[in-house]
Amino acid sequence: MDSIIIPAYNEELRIKDVVLRLSEHLPGKEIVVVCDGVDSTKNIVEEISIKRSNIKFMNFDRRLGKGGAIIEGFKAAKGDKIGFVDADESVSPEDVKTLFDFVGKADGIIASRRLKSSKILVKQPIERRTASKLFNIFIRLFFGLPFKDTQCGAKVFKREAIFDILDELETRGFEIDVEILWRLKNKGYKVIEYPITWKHSEGSKFKLAQSKSMLISLLKLRY
Repeated sequence: MDSIIIPAYNEELRIKDVVLRLSEHLPGKEIVVVCDGVDSTKNIVEEISIKRSNIKFMNFDRRLGKGGAIIEGFKAAKGDKIGFVDADESVSPEDVKTLFDFVGKADGIIASRRLKSSKILVKQPIERRTASKLFNIFIRLFFGLPFKDTQCGAKVFKREAIFDILDELETRGFEIDVEILWRLKNKGYKVIEYPITWKHSEGSKFKLAQSKSMLISLLKLRY
């Protein structure tokens, strides 16, 4: 069995469709939805889980942050391969399935928008694209990570690799992607990038104003 984690902070408007589509395209995979908002997301997922035993939900009455939700999902996941995906479906279920299929070639595989064979159906606004490029330069300089895209919202790892670093994870925000990749690199694990078809989706929980706190958190982590 494999597991996929969905951090779900106030996602009541789209969580049902997202979960059902993933369940249909990834049959037999455990889907762990981590809820930490104040809307009806938890109730919606709970109702679906009654009919579909592969769908699990975790509910927290405190804000975990994306990183905190992923960490809790890792702890609960039963799969030999464990992935996580954003709830906005910028990465299609078909591409998520492909990541699971190809993770055996390494210890982890991450979706990338910036490989030559990647396709962008709907571009991000220019300010987000600029900020993303600058962030990637920062990550290369300070963390020595070779990836073209650390923040694309779909990643899959072998269980043993994740559980080797799980107790070391410190960050709780959107910077969790970088910390996971950095800690895996430091322990000699191999992670590869994979081209996907991607589209910008409105309603992202990440705001550019959060970039400063991300950078500060990562610098504290690094030094």
